[in-house]
Amino acid sequence: MAYIAVTALSHVGLVRDHNEDSLVIGPWTLCGTTTLSPQTLLFPLGRPLVVAVADGLGGQPAGEVASELVVRELALLGPSLDGAQAVEDALNLCNRAVHSAAAGRPDLTAMGTTVAGALVLPESLLSFNVGDSKVFHVTGDGLRQVSVDDSPPPAPGHRTTSAVTQTLGGSRGHSTITPHVADLALTTGDRYLVCSDGLTDPVPDEAIHDVLRVHDDGKAAFELWKAAIEAGGPDNITLALVRIGA
Repeated sequence: MAYIAVTALSHVGLVRDHNEDSLVIGPWTLCGTTTLSPQTLLFPLGRPLVVAVADGLGGQPAGEVASELVVRELALLGPSLDGAQAVEDALNLCNRAVHSAAAGRPDLTAMGTTVAGALVLPESLLSFNVGDSKVFHVTGDGLRQVSVDDSPPPAPGHRTTSAVTQTLGGSRGHSTITPHVADLALTTGDRYLVCSDGLTDPVPDEAIHDVLRVHDDGKAAFELWKAAIEAGGPDNITLALVRIGA
């Protein structure tokens, strides 16, 4: 029987004083905390399965509140999602929910979060994102980013930028969002990486691929975390490796 294996971890990093990242894997959520080691969950291939990372906006209040709200919504909606339009509708609902939760709450004003993830269906995988958290298809040739960054080009001499042009919630009122959704064929052996920019900002794509090329998922998740920590751990680090097995 085909199955989905998801190996994940979340860590505060070395600079932030708390973790504003949240994670959803099917009905399971991990919000604003630190895992001591990578955890692996197995699911049968067939029912819709959502795997997503939400990265609360730094520099704004209550990023962890926004990210938790989004992953809990996705955990509830996940079993009913059956295609690209359903994913877009779910993300728009999440956007409205974050804005509504902040309304009339000065302590939550302008809270927001990015989100990136995958909806695994029986014969396809839908990659989705709003913001700059990422989804990669892992192949023998390297990493192929299948999410679309909502961010301006980095400044000359810089590899990355911390600016984002689109989020769930945030300071732009109830403005609409345009989620990025890609429909990908699914085959046994496929491997995907879903992560916050706490991994991809300090660790280049080539280094991420080198780790994934030589390690199985549990060891790879640990080594990716270690690489981000050794690069200074400037942000919260959350990642999930999704593998389609048989």
